[in-house]
Amino acid sequence: MKHTIHLSLALALFWLFNSGHTGLLMLSLAAGSIIFVVYIAHKMDVVDHESTPVHLTFKLPGYYAWLIKEVILANITVLKHIWLGNESISPTLSRIDISQTTVLAKVIYANSITLTPGTISVGIEGNRILVHALLQDSIEDLKKGEMDRRVTRLEN
Repeated sequence: MKHTIHLSLALALFWLFNSGHTGLLMLSLAAGSIIFVVYIAHKMDVVDHESTPVHLTFKLPGYYAWLIKEVILANITVLKHIWLGNESISPTLSRIDISQTTVLAKVIYANSITLTPGTISVGIEGNRILVHALLQDSIEDLKKGEMDRRVTRLEN
């Protein structure tokens, strides 16, 4: 039940932030469509701990702030290597061990890697992730495990 309520609130906030309409007609149409969507999602049995991760609600803002900082730093690094030319890059494909246990946490980790400029997650196989990086240093940073630890903290 808490997942259904959380999904309803998330949809309502998403609608309100995107539309900005506060008239009675628009709010009632929004409420009707949200109730309809939640009803269908509940009937399809897709409302669970992964589709509405309530346990991440208070942990995500801190992680997002850290990830935004990392994305900005990676952008600067990639820009520097663009200016330095082809000789400065060292494309690398490597498997990296991951410590996440849930599918949701593994996907968050893979997406975080892909969001960081110069790296892309190619695939997840068990407890390893295949990563392509523009620079060998990016792979070394991932192997140090800071991002892995932060996503694992999110998961717990």
